Amino acid sequence: MTWNNETNVNEFILLAFSNLGDLQILLFMVFLLVYMTTVVVNLITILTIIVDSTLHSPMHFFLQNLSFAEVGLTSTIIPKLLVNLLSENKVISLSGCRAQTYFVFFFGSMQCFILIVMAYDRFLAICNPLHYVAKMNRKSCLLLVATVWASVIPIATVQSTWLLSFPFCKSNAIYHFFCDTPPILQLACEDTSWFETFALIESFILFIFPFLLILVSYIRIISTILGMTSVERRRKAFSTCSSHIIVVTLFFGSASLTHFHPQSNYGLGNQHLLSLSYVVFTPLLNPLIYSVRNKEIKRAVGRFIRR
Repeated sequence: MTWNNETNVNEFILLAFSNLGDLQILLFMVFLLVYMTTVVVNLITILTIIVDSTLHSPMHFFLQNLSFAEVGLTSTIIPKLLVNLLSENKVISLSGCRAQTYFVFFFGSMQCFILIVMAYDRFLAICNPLHYVAKMNRKSCLLLVATVWASVIPIATVQSTWLLSFPFCKSNAIYHFFCDTPPILQLACEDTSWFETFALIESFILFIFPFLLILVSYIRIISTILGMTSVERRRKAFSTCSSHIIVVTLFFGSASLTHFHPQSNYGLGNQHLLSLSYVVFTPLLNPLIYSVRNKEIKRAVGRFIRR
């Protein structure tokens, strides 16, 4: 199909919250506070795990990588949002939009795979404790994390490059607070059905398949816990899994609501709220959940702060 109004777009305009007037200043203060808290809490978690030898375990090593991914995801989106809330010029260059989409895909995919690895760690610890030390040694942990990194790089590269390779027409206005896939596709002049099929397959790989794996793992884990004769052992086993279950529910719940909806129904207000829950509030809550429910981390953070 030939488009007479096709144009070479060199920049986009991010129009989310632009119609709120003076309320943008209030939003700026809220998002700045949330962003600073998210970064500080996650960095404290990372540094505490590094310096405290009592936290040098596979579970905490994977938590450290999850915190890194959450800092990366929020830092990819929130600083530009903060600038736009205070500025009349809400422009993002094509290269800036491409970089933003790349790192959103990169860190978002990394979170998915790290949560799978953490579920596998809990599965081995509870369902196969005699072989846990042998199977989850330092070399195995490094290999698992390296595999995660090696997996997310091609996913982020292909999707971000392909998404921004379409010619765009009529408008360069994105009704969102970052360069997200659905609003960008709405501006494309060419048929995007192949890309949408690829994105659907990728969503299955990143969200449905990991969630099913985690679900199966926890069915086995809960079955094993219920079979324990000691009440104290059951309580301790449930305690080690509860934080991960809550984080998985928050992440996949908000991510599925954000990504799995008809493109034609991509609205303004509700989608902004869903995206905010996924990229802003979930990265803030995750380290707090682990800290509140894990006595080892709470004690270690206290020692770190006193130092």
